[in-house]
Amino acid sequence: MTLELNATPEEVMRAVGTLQEFARTEHVPEKNIFGLMLALEECASNIVNHSLRRDATQKFQVILERSGESFTIELRDPGPAFDPTTASRRETQTHDDDAGGWGIELVRRNTDEMRYAREGEQNVLRLSRKVGSAASDAK
Repeated sequence: MTLELNATPEEVMRAVGTLQEFARTEHVPEKNIFGLMLALEECASNIVNHSLRRDATQKFQVILERSGESFTIELRDPGPAFDPTTASRRETQTHDDDAGGWGIELVRRNTDEMRYAREGEQNVLRLSRKVGSAASDAK
C-alpha cells in the first residue's frame, strides 16, 4: 500500500491511522502494531519537521507491506540527505539530557531492522519488524 502525503502533521497522523487499519487486516498482533505506529509517527514527523520543514507543498511517500513474517514501512522524501542509522545509540537518560533526541532510539526499539539509502534525490528509510505469519496470526 502506497500513500502520497503532504508535509503536514495531519498527514503524518493519517499515515499512522492507515498503518493501524492495514496491519489489523493483515492480522498483525496489536503489540506489534503499536510499536510500528510509534516508529512511523517518529520517522514521518522527522521528515515533515526537519527534512521538508512543514512545507505543505512538499510531498513524501509511505509504503506499507506485509510479506510472510515481516511488516515493512518504507518512507521516501526529497529532502536533504540524512541517514538516521548513523545516529548514536542512547541507553540511559541523564539529568543533563533535554527531553528530545530519543526518537531514533524509539524507532530502533520498535523495529528489528532500520536501513537507509539515498536513491537519486530521495532519502529512503526502510523499517522492518518480524510479526509472525499471517496464517498463524489469523487463528
